[in-house]
Amino acid sequence: MSKVNNTPKVINFGAGPAKLPEEVLKDVQKELLSLENAKVSILELSHRSNDFKKIIEDAQASVRSLLNVPDNYKILFMQGGGTGLFAAVPLNLMYKTGSADYIVTGSWSAKAAKEAAKYGKVNMVLAKQSKYTEIPDPSTWNLDKNASYVYYCSNETVHGIEFNYVPETNGIPLVADMSSNIFTKPLDISKFGVIFAGAQKNFGPSGITLVIVRDDLLGHAMPVCPTMFDFAVMDKDNSIHNTPPTFQIYVIGKIFHWLKKNGGVEGMEKLAIKKSEKIYRVIEESKGFYTCPVQKNVRSRMNIPFRIRDDEELENKFLAGAAKRGMLQLKGHRSVGGIRASLYNAVTEEETEELASYMTSFFQENSK
Repeated sequence: MSKVNNTPKVINFGAGPAKLPEEVLKDVQKELLSLENAKVSILELSHRSNDFKKIIEDAQASVRSLLNVPDNYKILFMQGGGTGLFAAVPLNLMYKTGSADYIVTGSWSAKAAKEAAKYGKVNMVLAKQSKYTEIPDPSTWNLDKNASYVYYCSNETVHGIEFNYVPETNGIPLVADMSSNIFTKPLDISKFGVIFAGAQKNFGPSGITLVIVRDDLLGHAMPVCPTMFDFAVMDKDNSIHNTPPTFQIYVIGKIFHWLKKNGGVEGMEKLAIKKSEKIYRVIEESKGFYTCPVQKNVRSRMNIPFRIRDDEELENKFLAGAAKRGMLQLKGHRSVGGIRASLYNAVTEEETEELASYMTSFFQENSK
């Protein structure tokens, strides 16, 4: 285990809040008492000041640049997390027909569908699955041509399922929860009506949610929609209708610059493939000692769940050994158990190699 200033360095494999780039944390630390010319901490800076105006506009410009966001899309920074957007999406978009299609492939899309049902009719596109281990072929989907929008989660953090394509909706607005894989690969934004993502996995600390929304979908919120969830209000006031999470927006702006410096989303995609392949290779070569329940064609590059012979005692031994080596937050989600390694953008290839090496040695010592 490596050391920094004689302090053991840990590796955060948690699903969120997740590891942030060390370079960015040091930069934040350096500026924390006094932000450039503002002469006060970012924690004290007025959200109505010109200094903060520059910060939020720079962050928005970075999103537009990194993801090649077309001019007819608005970039919002909202509160309430991804869970808040489970409500905001139907409250803003169900105006056309009062119904929406939900492609449920895991816990988070299931929760989104349950929330949306409070505000209109939800059509479950897929047959109910006892376990989330696959994405059924689109030829089996039950899409409604009268839906106001089609919703899906592009990467399910709990079950480790990731779409490797964008669903075809035949002109109906597509909504994507990309909380755990945005900024990890290039996107054709024009295929979407709305994309949203909590920051706390791939691009910042918790407390801020990025929303990218096509401008023709603004201005249709239900009368019962809370003001803070109204996309049109947030756009009109440039995400400063009330006091926003100023510190979080400041940090994500720095992370966007870090992403640009490290190859942008194209660079992150190459890195994600390398990192995930290291772990999946160990799983496959263990010949059943480690098992991943997810079908190979939809295995996530971000969140890798696995079991050790379905033996909880052996899994606890693995987790204890990992913790001694500074590898933290590897325990699987409480709803599924087991082990889960999250390999978000800030997790390095070298850190992933440390986990792969430990998995190999643990297998060799405990497989007999």
